Amino acid sequence: MLDPILIAQMAVILLVIGAVAGIIAGLLGVGGGIVLVPGFFYTFTALGFDGPQLMQICLATSLATIVVTSLRSVQSHHRRGAVEWPILKTWALGIAFGALIGVATAAALRSVVLQGIFGVIGVLIGLYLAFGRPGWQLGTRMPEGRLRNLYGSLIGFLSVLMGIGGGSFAVPLMSLYGVAIHRAVATAAGFGVLIALPSALAFLIVPVAHAPPLTVGAINLPAFGIVIAMTLLTAPLGARLAHALDPKPLKRFFALFIIVMALNMLRKALGF
Repeated sequence: MLDPILIAQMAVILLVIGAVAGIIAGLLGVGGGIVLVPGFFYTFTALGFDGPQLMQICLATSLATIVVTSLRSVQSHHRRGAVEWPILKTWALGIAFGALIGVATAAALRSVVLQGIFGVIGVLIGLYLAFGRPGWQLGTRMPEGRLRNLYGSLIGFLSVLMGIGGGSFAVPLMSLYGVAIHRAVATAAGFGVLIALPSALAFLIVPVAHAPPLTVGAINLPAFGIVIAMTLLTAPLGARLAHALDPKPLKRFFALFIIVMALNMLRKALGF
């Protein structure tokens, strides 16, 4: 029998997490996964669900929310003509393949290992956000052939291990190859769909032990529903704030926030 007090506590915390993730996504143009995964982890841990597969639940539930938010984002960017559909079409297979390999890898790893992976990659993402420069460039056109497949598979694979939509990898990559930043952000939303949809479906059949209430496979349904509702409500607020505030200090503050969260996750993984 489900404990109503436990469900109520979980709902309140998830409402706050979803609201924050939505505002940050709208404000800084980054996906909420980088916030949702540690948010889910600390919520479920505090409620007593600190099992050996907790990170799988956090990753899977985050990716399930990204299916909805990425589809909405792609639709919005498409109306403005900003999505580079040729890039999406040619990169789709490699990205989806990498995402499915990521699910198989995540399902086989212990939660503590996934915490360590999130911590290390999270620090690198935070450092790039803080110190990356728009003028950095590797080429004037997107890679093709084997290099494209390698990059695409790597983006899909690492994104699933992080529980994110891929924008943190795809936007810098496209920028380094000469894609305008607004078109890179728009196209990266499509990468999110290619990563999140097959991986979320695969996570539905991944069995987990000691899961929070109403978890199907590795996806927690209350967390999914509450976060989706809140992000859809608060993302427009974040977008309005983005036009009213200077984005540079905000971006650096968020970079510091990510680094602190990632280091804390890494600390827990190392047992300190």
